[in-house]
Amino acid sequence: MSTATVPAETTVAGPVGSKAGWVFLSISRLAIGFYFLWAFLDKTFGLGFSTCRTTAEDGSFTIDAFCDSAWIHGSRITEGYLVYGGNSQSPFNDFYVNLGGQAWTDIPFMLGLLGVGLALMLGIGTRIGAISASAMLLMMYTTQIPLSTNPFLDDHIIMIIAVWAAVLLEVRYQAIGLGSWWKRLDIVKKNRWLI
Repeated sequence: MSTATVPAETTVAGPVGSKAGWVFLSISRLAIGFYFLWAFLDKTFGLGFSTCRTTAEDGSFTIDAFCDSAWIHGSRITEGYLVYGGNSQSPFNDFYVNLGGQAWTDIPFMLGLLGVGLALMLGIGTRIGAISASAMLLMMYTTQIPLSTNPFLDDHIIMIIAVWAAVLLEVRYQAIGLGSWWKRLDIVKKNRWLI
């Protein structure tokens, strides 16, 4: 009687494909995370990039860091963007102008910037980060339509696609970040949506 040998099950120990590709995928996630985290820091403290910067007609600018336009000084962050920064031709303009006029919108917006930035930079809680980033980026996108450079696509949509590509692929392997450690935590093992 002969016994048939059953081939051993193979598992993948590391990333499939180019390791450099996985590194660049993580770098893409980090870059988008930094985009959100920097926006939080600049708007909170007035670091002079979009907040506390005055541009003259000749293109020169002055920076008054930590000015009164910073969130820490009680400035209305969403009002500036939603009321004055959107495209007045957007079909959603009235909705956003009304929303921007309400003080409570600053708190979820700023917490969203911070939460998405930290989740994507650290590589933990990236599913929640991707959902939140997508919602925020989609809202920013709708403030700008009709678009000036392309009929459908802009950087907000590209970032949504990139975030989801990174988050969904990095469930298996994360080249840069705390995702491997995070996934081993008991609470995350029991609640996979926390990945």
